[in-house]
Amino acid sequence: MIEVLAKLGRGPVFLAGEVLECVITFTNPLSASSTSASSEMLAWASAQIHCQFHASENRVALPPSDGSKHDVQAENETVFVPNRGERGQCILSTPPKILFCDLRLDPGESKSYSYCETLPIDGPPSFRGQSVKYVYKLTIGCQRVNSPIKLLRVPFRVLVLHGLKDYQFPQDEAVAPSNPFLEEEDGLKKDSRLADLATELLMVATSRRSLHLYNISNTRGKVGTFCIFKTVYKIGEDVIGTFNFSEGDIPCLQFSVSLQTEESIQEEFQRRRGQPVSFSTHARHQEACLHTAQSSFSLPIPLSSTPGFTTNIVSLKWRLHFEFVTSGESAGTCLVRGSQSEAVTWTGVEQIEVDTFSWDLPIKVLPTNPILASYVSQFSSTNSITI
Repeated sequence: MIEVLAKLGRGPVFLAGEVLECVITFTNPLSASSTSASSEMLAWASAQIHCQFHASENRVALPPSDGSKHDVQAENETVFVPNRGERGQCILSTPPKILFCDLRLDPGESKSYSYCETLPIDGPPSFRGQSVKYVYKLTIGCQRVNSPIKLLRVPFRVLVLHGLKDYQFPQDEAVAPSNPFLEEEDGLKKDSRLADLATELLMVATSRRSLHLYNISNTRGKVGTFCIFKTVYKIGEDVIGTFNFSEGDIPCLQFSVSLQTEESIQEEFQRRRGQPVSFSTHARHQEACLHTAQSSFSLPIPLSSTPGFTTNIVSLKWRLHFEFVTSGESAGTCLVRGSQSEAVTWTGVEQIEVDTFSWDLPIKVLPTNPILASYVSQFSSTNSITI
């Protein structure tokens, strides 16, 4: 028996273009019955990254794929097919890398191998929507002699930041601070610069603030104003906005704000022409605001959510969805006087004529530092199997 343990040292979230490093350890456990003849042999082990695409047949019409049968593999075959048994299509994969051939492990012995691969920068982000899914996995295949191949799958999340793909790193490294006493591989050095560049681009894009004022009106007149200081955010940030109803002519009884994503299939891949767009709500604030002069809301963007993106099949956009309930009468008739006794009380009317309307404000949501996103990831940094 051999235990195979795969560990992502930095966590299970990466930016497209970064180097994924995984340490894979093969161990022959030491037991009370172990003898010198209890050595274990593995013929080979290989690793490869692939992105699996799955689409809802009710929403997405895909052209027939010639490679739809490539995920079927007989157990006695020696061909390493990382996406064997997976649903959907493999739309992206890296070249397979051989970890070793003919490994012998004595009882209690372990051997570790480091797998490094640059994630394709032009791939889609990890996404689990109502119509499509993009799932990334590192698959490690190993085989004993005359035995079926065993697969260990390590799922991880990929964030895509547009703009990194076109950036050219300078060839002259003299301007960059370095430590002459430390040796650093070129790949790791570039990976570090890529993370620093992504952090800088995100900081510049999301730190710009400017006052955005919007008048809230319906067919009967002005209800109030809405103020927001920026419309570009990172996942993990809070969307904050304020309302001013003091200048409105129409009393607002209630409002709600929803943070939503809009998932739409490109027209050429729609199962039915003009099919509706799918919406998902990630946070919501609702408040009764009659006789309220000012109010505000704060909606957190979940770290586990997917930033906006577009592929040839699907696009994901973010928006704030507002719903307002206004009175069909003047503010003065919204309250009626009750008892004429010494204690005067005011009670709300039992019935009132209302009008409702909605409004959508598009916002832009970008990725964040992948290390921060790793803290709330549903994926584990360590995965293992026994063969």
